Amino acid sequence: MDGYGTVLDLRDGQLQEYQTTAVSCLKGFAARQTSPGVYTTPDNVVLTVRTRHDRDHATVAIDGAAGHRKLKRIPALPDDCTRPAPSGPLASFDVFWHSFAENYPFFAAKGIDWEGMRTRYRAKVHPDTTRDELFAIFRDMVTPLYDAHVAVGDGDKYFAQVRPGTEMPTEELDAKVKKYIVRRDLAKAHHVRNFANGRITYADLPGKRGYLRISGFNGYAAEGAPYSAEQAVLDEALDTVLTAQRAKRLKGLIIDLRINGGGADPLGLRIAGRLTDSPYVAYRKRARNDPADPTKFTRPEPIRVTPAKAPHYTGPIAVLTGGSTVSAGETFTQSLIDRPEGRVVRIGQPTQGVFSDIMGRVLPNGMGAVLPNEQFLTRTGDTFDGPGIPPHLKEPVFTEGEFAKKRDSAFDRALNVLR
Repeated sequence: MDGYGTVLDLRDGQLQEYQTTAVSCLKGFAARQTSPGVYTTPDNVVLTVRTRHDRDHATVAIDGAAGHRKLKRIPALPDDCTRPAPSGPLASFDVFWHSFAENYPFFAAKGIDWEGMRTRYRAKVHPDTTRDELFAIFRDMVTPLYDAHVAVGDGDKYFAQVRPGTEMPTEELDAKVKKYIVRRDLAKAHHVRNFANGRITYADLPGKRGYLRISGFNGYAAEGAPYSAEQAVLDEALDTVLTAQRAKRLKGLIIDLRINGGGADPLGLRIAGRLTDSPYVAYRKRARNDPADPTKFTRPEPIRVTPAKAPHYTGPIAVLTGGSTVSAGETFTQSLIDRPEGRVVRIGQPTQGVFSDIMGRVLPNGMGAVLPNEQFLTRTGDTFDGPGIPPHLKEPVFTEGEFAKKRDSAFDRALNVLR
């Protein structure tokens, strides 16, 4: 695979992922062929492999991820993939360190000396290092990254963190905020409806304005359902909300992403396709692809918004964001930046600042880690990783002061903007 530290072995109706570094090759996920070129994992993730005419090159698309990954045929599995995997705490440390060293794109931007981390922490690892001690070492190594797409796991133990000054978008926070919004902001609204297991809410506001709240881009269908089911539920919700009559009547639309835990980027692109009459590029996506050079990336792939064959709303939009707008919530926000028609005003606070799909890495001792290796580029070639997408208009977002005084300054500002 071009980038991603990955080799795929496809034979006899099976797909096996191998996760590679300079010092290791470990088995990752497996999938079975369910139709020509299509492979499905046990948890219903679908991968579609398309071979080019020369059959030595192919692409793979993963349901729930935007874009494609390029494959090049190799004569055989690398030698490391056919030998017994390394074992012991030192081997796990080395695979962990190399996984980040060869794939993480943001060390320079965050001022992190990863080589120095290796020198400092490897000296603490020895053959008798316990799993708890190793977990603590890994946790301490990634803490300075303050990257919500970085995590370390070992059974029930899991470490991840958000950018300082922000809050993780948990189910508890979502429920608290939703209750507050319904009581305060939607008290005079009409046709308040929930969709997609409550993850999407729509209401008609006074003054011919609409309110669309999206708390995530997954969890729409039954647990364990494939991406196609998520997409079907979203389409049904959008068909109910954006009827031809309502799309024509609305003079403004508030899209509330302030508590959004992310999910599948293509679902955000699907919503964007109901908000335009013209195709356009949402962003360009690239992945780090040289283990020795953090400045080398795959060729950026344009990820496009395609107008849906359904009614569109093309009027003004106010997008509400905050530090709990994470991942796919951010890529959806980014997909509206270059929307061709109707102004889009962002109100609130900067988003979390994590956009990449996450790489899952297994370690020799059974522990695991996740990390990002991609950038989502703007039209000018910039990225919002780290600081997040800034608002045009700053307002407090669900602070204790806002709750105490029964305020929602960002929502009220949006109403004024969309007059």
